[in-house]
Amino acid sequence: MFTRRHFIAGAAGAGALAAAGCQTTVSSGKRMIVDAQVHLWKAASADWPWVPGMKPQMPEPFTIEKLTPMMDEAGVDRVVVVPPSWPGDRNDYGLEAARRYPSRFGVMGRITLANPKSAALLPRWREQPGMLGLRLTFNTPDLIKMLSDGRADWVWPAAEKAGLPIMFLVVNQGPAMARIAERHPGLNLICDHMGLSLASPEVAAGKFDGPISHTLMLAKYPNVSVKLSSAPTYSRENYPFRDINVQIKRLFEAFGPRRCHWGTDITNAFAKTTYRQRITHFTEALDFMSEADKDWVMGRSILERLKWA
Repeated sequence: MFTRRHFIAGAAGAGALAAAGCQTTVSSGKRMIVDAQVHLWKAASADWPWVPGMKPQMPEPFTIEKLTPMMDEAGVDRVVVVPPSWPGDRNDYGLEAARRYPSRFGVMGRITLANPKSAALLPRWREQPGMLGLRLTFNTPDLIKMLSDGRADWVWPAAEKAGLPIMFLVVNQGPAMARIAERHPGLNLICDHMGLSLASPEVAAGKFDGPISHTLMLAKYPNVSVKLSSAPTYSRENYPFRDINVQIKRLFEAFGPRRCHWGTDITNAFAKTTYRQRITHFTEALDFMSEADKDWVMGRSILERLKWA
């Protein structure tokens, strides 16, 4: 669980981040490649226990030391670290990545949504070095119910007031998310994985039209954007994943390049394709995007949405 003690420990390094400096500009002519979602985790231990019954996406840890050379080899400039669910509501390892490599990693942190007292943490949330915003998951029946029973109502106005973007994972909840987007126009909402999740039997069966239609309901709200992430996970084909490209195109045409974000969620379907192919899938295989469009989708748009300089 993320506690006030964790918050203070993270915020203590803010001066170190400023001293280390952060690369804020991109050289002219170079496309910035920013992966909008990667999970990082260590092995379970007494100091870093996992939630009982939860399993990671891969049997071995996916660490900072494993990811950074992969980024270098593939040509990925920055990564948005999304702390996984199996260690619980903690962000310390993602923030460690940001402290060690402040120009390369930012974090969309987890928070205990069921506890309204968590709202007290949000005004100073971005004082934690490397913290960019929040990531919320609604991928079980009880979590989905939080969207309608009032338990999650505190987070939207609190995040809006604090200027914190929220990444959210949910399937087939277009009307609920539309109400939130309309009520909180100053809140940047980022839909994860195109609005798909293998926790949904419909998605697991390869039926995408319904869930994608729910995501498309949100395109009319300028404060909502979408991560075109984890495409190999949902595709039933090998590279270049042509069966999922029609859904990517639907979303791209509705949201536009400045509200679409490339991302990998690389530890899902890790062995299916290389990190570099996850890039070239977008830069070479999607002919409906112009080169200028790809500049936005591959990095500029997520940097703009997260106010990540």
